[in-house]
Amino acid sequence: MEILKKPLLTEKVAQLTDKLNRYTFKVDHRANKLQIKQAIEKMYGVNITAVNTMKYVGKLKSRNTKAGVVSGRAAAYKKAIITLKDGETIDFYSNI
Repeated sequence: MEILKKPLLTEKVAQLTDKLNRYTFKVDHRANKLQIKQAIEKMYGVNITAVNTMKYVGKLKSRNTKAGVVSGRAAAYKKAIITLKDGETIDFYSNI
């Protein structure tokens, strides 16, 4: 099971990072907070003080086509917001 799927980089997350030293990741929906903490500490070599998680249910979506209305659902996912110790940072662009 790959715990970390990808970091989320949005304007809202950038504000959290600047003000509160928090980073956001999309994670496996079966992973718990301890597994997420261990995976991030191992991958980035940082010390984490807190992990907050939230699950998102996929939105219902529908669109009109020639064949009629097609409805479906966007993918559900789990998001983790981690808080680092003061003075530590994660550079997502260093290993490109």
